[in-house]
Amino acid sequence: MKIDKYTFEQAFNESVKYFDGDELAAKVWVSKYALKDSFGNIYELTPANMHRRLANEFARIENKYPNPLSAQEIYELLDGFKYVVPQGSPMAGIGNNFQTGSLSNCFVVGLDGHPDSYGSIMKVDEEQVQLMKRRGGVGHDLSDLRPKGMPVKNSALTSTGLVPFMERYSNSTREVAQDGRRGALMLTVAIKHPDSERFIDAKLEQGKITGANVSVKIDDEFMTCVEREEKYTCRFPIYGSDPQVKTEINAKALWNKIVYNAWKSAEPGVLFWDTILRESVPDCYADLGFQTVSTNPCGEIPLCPYDSCRLIAINLYSYVKNPFTSEAYFDFDLFKEHVGKAQRLMDDIIDLEMEKIDAIIEKIKADPENEEVKATELNLWDKIKKKTLKGRRTGLGTTAEGDMIAALGLRYGTSEATAKSVEVHRALALAAFASSVQMAKERGAFEVYDAARERNNPYISRMREACPELVADMEANGRRNIACLTIAPTGTTSLMTRTSSGIEPVFMPVYKRRRKVNANDADVHVDFVDESGDAFEEFVVYHPKFIEWMRINGIEVRNDYTQAELDSLVERSPYNKATANDIDWLEKVKMQGAVQKWVDHSISVTINLPADTDVELVNRLYMEAWKAGCKGCTIYRDGCRSGVLISADENKKKDREKGVDTPADQEAKDGKQSGTPEIPAVHPVGKRPIELEADVVRFQNNKEKWIAFVGLKNGQPYEIFTGLADDEDGIFCPKSVSKGKIIKATDDKGNKRYDFQFINKRGYKTTIEGLSDKFNPEYWNYAKLISGVLRYGMPIDQVIKLVNGLELDSQSINTWKMGVERALKKYLPSGTPAGGQKCPNCGQETLVYQEGCLICTSCGSSRCG
Repeated sequence: MKIDKYTFEQAFNESVKYFDGDELAAKVWVSKYALKDSFGNIYELTPANMHRRLANEFARIENKYPNPLSAQEIYELLDGFKYVVPQGSPMAGIGNNFQTGSLSNCFVVGLDGHPDSYGSIMKVDEEQVQLMKRRGGVGHDLSDLRPKGMPVKNSALTSTGLVPFMERYSNSTREVAQDGRRGALMLTVAIKHPDSERFIDAKLEQGKITGANVSVKIDDEFMTCVEREEKYTCRFPIYGSDPQVKTEINAKALWNKIVYNAWKSAEPGVLFWDTILRESVPDCYADLGFQTVSTNPCGEIPLCPYDSCRLIAINLYSYVKNPFTSEAYFDFDLFKEHVGKAQRLMDDIIDLEMEKIDAIIEKIKADPENEEVKATELNLWDKIKKKTLKGRRTGLGTTAEGDMIAALGLRYGTSEATAKSVEVHRALALAAFASSVQMAKERGAFEVYDAARERNNPYISRMREACPELVADMEANGRRNIACLTIAPTGTTSLMTRTSSGIEPVFMPVYKRRRKVNANDADVHVDFVDESGDAFEEFVVYHPKFIEWMRINGIEVRNDYTQAELDSLVERSPYNKATANDIDWLEKVKMQGAVQKWVDHSISVTINLPADTDVELVNRLYMEAWKAGCKGCTIYRDGCRSGVLISADENKKKDREKGVDTPADQEAKDGKQSGTPEIPAVHPVGKRPIELEADVVRFQNNKEKWIAFVGLKNGQPYEIFTGLADDEDGIFCPKSVSKGKIIKATDDKGNKRYDFQFINKRGYKTTIEGLSDKFNPEYWNYAKLISGVLRYGMPIDQVIKLVNGLELDSQSINTWKMGVERALKKYLPSGTPAGGQKCPNCGQETLVYQEGCLICTSCGSSRCG
């Protein structure tokens, strides 16, 4: 049967109508979720076609069991992204016969036996990329790897520790493409591991481990030692009665490092591991293969090795009747009905996943590789299939929490709003588990269900107290799914539900964006022109539910409101003082802990903090998270990484009043909320200072290790020295050094030179003399050229263009040229346009630099190098 094909433009235009004019939602859907083959041909015109596809596939599975839901009934749950919303992998993969991929969003891998052997380490590396190429995010734990310096029985004699393998796994992740995005990885380690401090510090070095999230697994004993300022013992192996390595550490000092690093770079995240294990229902079956060892990349699904999870979210906003009025209420009856049906669909996805895994296995068998090459992948999917069927784990969650709270007339971050959230999530938990019990009667319980094993589990006990008849029914008849619930970050999905994401508050109800325009067009309005000569206009962007509030309250939606008028509108709305950057952060942590008591997996949530937040607040938030019963916690301080939206009101920053720009102020000036910023001039012309702050940037060109010393003035590149690194002693500048100073000095003969000074691990000042003599003289001549244009204020993107345009005969110089580009890209303001280059994925001229990588703002594809 012939299937109609559509161009991107056709699908986009029709989808814009479907989303009531929302172009961003339409782009996301067409780029990521419309049915397409491996050549990019599109076979669905709007999300309505996708929802028919999903409904028909769900109904096919439903018809295998008693009391099936009909395709039309399921379609009405899905249509318009109004009630039940399958997440990325199920949405793209269900009914897609063009591509062979998994429906699982989350996986964890890990080997028993001798996981710290080279063979095991390579095996895990191979397994993670095999899963990523099928669209899954992967997590694994490093706690079983030997610490640095421990004897090994090979030519190395002693172990290199965790960090080199963190880099290996991170680099592998960056290599895997997933339809316009990279793979996703979570690396974890127990705080008890002797290398845990090295793990905690690993991501501080610029350019290192950029392909992985990292979280440290913290036990209650450690937290108690922090509170009491007592010593804590690290050991290896971390479990067992006879450790080979024991190290006593200052718990408070290590905790302070965790807190500081999180403040500085948003990592590591913390996982309160004893809470996770204590509350985990699957861990009642730990001896049967369900011992939790790590989490998925966003932390919302703690998993045992070779288990996986699929995700569906319920749109909470749609259950608020009479939203944004004094008659608003939450329709619990409709909600519970839909939760029960959604849990059935979650179980149906497991059957659909079994079909996908069978197809993956058949494809692998038919591949031309020899049997030895295929063995790892075949064995991997066989283990995943068995574990999935054994537990039938599901991940039913929610989105639009922030909009639900606002629509009910409550303010996110208050005790009243938290109480309502808890009431909603308690109802969800009871309805989902009731549905799973009913399915056990109709379809059978998960294979290893044993009521006696679960009887003293805190989560089950809480459920027994809330609804004793439900637990009695479960103990008599079993449960279909070993675990049911989660709250994931809904990301791009929330752009299609047109709501706030997951459990988070609204980021900003209204803000201004910048659009690049042709200044010569007759009707265009130019608000400013940047140093590159590009013209931009500003326009107001409204959060969709803020528009709903405006319309319900008779307020005209216009694009020409002044900032003062916009501020006044927000102050009148239920979103006032309820956005990500101005809520009560401690109350948010308490809310997370209270809701967590009704979520049997975990919650992915980020505490967004302003740039001027001090380290002590991060300390209080992490400590409160542990005490509140959170299973994990992540903070993000504005400006600690680049690329986030910023408020259009540039007068809110305290330091502005002092005449000092904070990182967030600079981001506001750079226009990072738009993806097309104004690039500031770097330096005024002037004499080179005697000393400059400097960054050390390490990278690879092909297989060669390179190093760059970048002198900074006002935080921007002012000069650069780069060339081959010296491998003999681990790079002639120690690998632990990432910052220092470049000093203009004179040798004994009166010759000028540039020295690099840094503070070594013992606190002594160390000098590398004569950077200009350390590298190939050819490099030095070109370095003077590049340093010259940097000193005279040429914007970084233009310097990169200059370097790229150098036509050089020498292969070594061309390699040097690549190194200079790589080093300088790290200093581009995130959102800098990529000079009109076209996206190789969607063909749009919407590429921008983001943390040194090229990101397409149309389809989300990325490439780095």
